[in-house]
Amino acid sequence: MKFDSPLFDRIRVKPAEDRRLQADRPCCDWPNCTEQASHRAPKGRNREREYWRFCLAHVREYNQSYNFFAGMSDDAVARYQKDALTGHLPTWRMGAVGGKKRGKGRIGQFFDEGAGVEDPFDILREFGGTHPGAAQARAEAERRRTVHNAERKALHALGLEDVATGPEIKARFKELVKRHHPDANGGDRASEDKLREIIEAYNYLKKIGCC
Repeated sequence: MKFDSPLFDRIRVKPAEDRRLQADRPCCDWPNCTEQASHRAPKGRNREREYWRFCLAHVREYNQSYNFFAGMSDDAVARYQKDALTGHLPTWRMGAVGGKKRGKGRIGQFFDEGAGVEDPFDILREFGGTHPGAAQARAEAERRRTVHNAERKALHALGLEDVATGPEIKARFKELVKRHHPDANGGDRASEDKLREIIEAYNYLKKIGCC
């Protein structure tokens, strides 16, 4: 048996090369070249999935002069590169799909215009404003949140109910500080303990993110 015979490859543990594939390779597409085509190169824009087949020397020469954007203006190249970021698929601003009647919420539920939408991170604001019902939904979520004993105690120290919002807490704190500060009472230090209690309560609420 000859060592260069294709039959010898069948009994090799790992053939060094497949001579049958080499024998089936077409000729190079370069004009007047008779070498076997071992590489392929794209034919260009608007001819996707079409390729030239070249030998190694000619595929190198082809790649050096290949320009995908040949014949395109600078504006057309810029638009193409921008569209390539989304795979040349159409895009819309958030909330634009579906018109005014219906849209799709972030948790996969549909809502009608004017209904509440939860947007705790103000994502919609970055795209031109919040949904008409976002403030109402946020207020409802504030009323439903769990209030722990320490938080309830701090709110009561400020004279507020459990459903008080952040702006309400801040406004109440400023009001009480002005009322109980010694400078506002002619230097009377009788309300210093109350003022200290108010400040501690506000600092606690601020620490846990209530205001």
